[in-house]
Amino acid sequence: MKKALLYETKEGQKVVCNLCAHRCVIHPGLIGICGVRENRGGTLHTLVYDRVVSANIDPIEKKPLFHFLPGTGSFSIATVGCNFHCRFCQNWEISQMPKDRKGLVLGRKITPGAIVREALATGCASIAYTYTEPTVFFELAYDTAKLASSRGLKNIFVTNGYMTAEALEMIRPYLHAANVDLKGFDDRRYRRICGAKLEPVLETIRLMREMGIWIEVTTLVIPAHNDSDEELRQIASFLRSVGEEIPWHLSAFFPAYRMMDVAPTEPDSLERARRIGKDAGLRYVYCGNIPGNLHENTECYRCGETLIERWGFGVKWNAIKDGHCPFCEAAVDGVWRDLWQWEASKQAG
Repeated sequence: MKKALLYETKEGQKVVCNLCAHRCVIHPGLIGICGVRENRGGTLHTLVYDRVVSANIDPIEKKPLFHFLPGTGSFSIATVGCNFHCRFCQNWEISQMPKDRKGLVLGRKITPGAIVREALATGCASIAYTYTEPTVFFELAYDTAKLASSRGLKNIFVTNGYMTAEALEMIRPYLHAANVDLKGFDDRRYRRICGAKLEPVLETIRLMREMGIWIEVTTLVIPAHNDSDEELRQIASFLRSVGEEIPWHLSAFFPAYRMMDVAPTEPDSLERARRIGKDAGLRYVYCGNIPGNLHENTECYRCGETLIERWGFGVKWNAIKDGHCPFCEAAVDGVWRDLWQWEASKQAG
């Protein structure tokens, strides 16, 4: 157990957690919506600071991040818990564990230092805080990210985007990239299906871009829920208003958790969504979670030439040189490994 960050004490030993947009008011002896932050006598504690439930070496493309150090490995960790309760959650066994299993918190004891050492030993270029919601294990993520940055590793959040501005400002110096899951554009459905509001997610996307954090956005396209032309246009238009360079990943839904009665996403629906994104003026729109999909490659937004060819989560080849298209010399939006290595050597010198 470790004292939590970003909370304030109120009368009667109540606390207000300012980590995520729920801003839970937690009475003594109780826990927040996330299931992993507990008020003990007026002091808020995190129950998962040293309890990593999953640790894997993933290709960065699995996050998915296609414009951030493509072709590199990312040491990926998670604890149990989440501040959403999405009915279609793909990792519900660990994200919803404390809620579904009467407060159960499992995980291997590990320190931030050990996480960084494992990431370095496996040759990864980054650490991804992923699988569940990294905001709810913020203390572990913050301490690990700070140490990782000092050792030359990059840090990535794969997130639902429901953190507060205070949390984002705190980790900003050590957070280099994020993939934000934008689950739709209907606030009522967000509340009903996910247990959260839409606007804080949109504000996080805006704020991350303002802060200079590289951001990509994923939308799980769910039949009869968020796949109408109107809603897809709303998402695309919003992203275009924030930045035309933001990659938009359209992912196919498969029945999971408490949404087993919904059919999988048809490939044609992803194709239609991609056309909507491109028509809205987004430079990079990808379709994923369908094997053999042709829209996983990165193309130059100016000349249309293929710059990165992918198969699944693997990069077959990458033609980007010094951040530019070799065919028309357009600057390609993203964080590229050759430039990162040059910057790192420059700093070391």
